[in-house]
Amino acid sequence: MTEANKRSTVYFKPEIYDALRLKAALTHRSVSDLVNEAVRNALREDQEDLAAFQERIAEPTISYELLLEDLRAHGKI
Repeated sequence: MTEANKRSTVYFKPEIYDALRLKAALTHRSVSDLVNEAVRNALREDQEDLAAFQERIAEPTISYELLLEDLRAHGKI
């Protein structure tokens, strides 16, 4: 661990911790590496979602009721 890394305590459910330890052993990686990768991926997905929302912000919206009416009118439901 380098000086740039920060330390934190995370509490896992026992079955999740067991699965993490097993995966770490099977992949020859540390639990910290696996957790860091999972958090990084989750944050990346959030960033992608926010970007997608920004791209679509100017699109017109439709209420759920109008959507259902449109689907019925076109024989979709």
